Amino acid sequence: MATKHRPSTRATSKNVVAEARGARKQPASRAFWDTTKSLLGIVIIFLILRTFFIEAYRIPSGSMQPTLLIGDFLFVNNLAYGPHIPFTHINLPGYADPPRGKVAIYQSPDASDGNPIVVKRIVGVPGDTLYMRNGLLYVNGVAKPLPFPMVTPPIAPNEPDTAFNWQKKVVITNSRFGPPPAAPTHDNWGPFVVPPDHYFSMGDNRYDSKDARYYGFVPRANIRGKPMFIYFSIDYVGLFDWRIRWGRMGKGIH
Repeated sequence: MATKHRPSTRATSKNVVAEARGARKQPASRAFWDTTKSLLGIVIIFLILRTFFIEAYRIPSGSMQPTLLIGDFLFVNNLAYGPHIPFTHINLPGYADPPRGKVAIYQSPDASDGNPIVVKRIVGVPGDTLYMRNGLLYVNGVAKPLPFPMVTPPIAPNEPDTAFNWQKKVVITNSRFGPPPAAPTHDNWGPFVVPPDHYFSMGDNRYDSKDARYYGFVPRANIRGKPMFIYFSIDYVGLFDWRIRWGRMGKGIH
């Protein structure tokens, strides 16, 4: 009597595994597309976070010293003052407006700047009357001295500058704050009123800062974000001459 041949269990297992592996194998084009979709998803999530929530910013100049130093890296809250949709002129509503006395990130209204994003301190909000006398800023008639020593001016602070001529169109000639100077200078200008939906900014390093004194009021739509804290800081002089400022990491910005 003939004996019926049965395939061994081991051989059957190998066939099943081979078939399963063959079924899971995908064409190269499908694998490439799946990888591309994953990368696109990561990029989209990054752009959403960067646009609507938190963005990193590096301080490139000394205009905000001693509050912010060259080489400070900041995290900026974009949601606070309203996210800006990239490559458009659309701003979504935020949950706050920039308060007087706080630092803000905004797009320069000076076309010659090439629309850079800058960081300055908001010193005037809509409706404020501003003027400066002998280097001292007044807001609504109240003196606002800097909380740190003023840097010695490297320029002639009372020499007229044509960059301030825009103020002549908005200056108040008759007010309780006294008459304006004959020609606005770096340390003597105003008074004028900040118009609706606009702000006035100045750098903390006032003798080394191109700010609203030079290009005028900053539209509310130009304001991008609220700096939160310094997450990294490096004092870089050259390739072999640099140091990390450990003590500045985590420092809040006020």
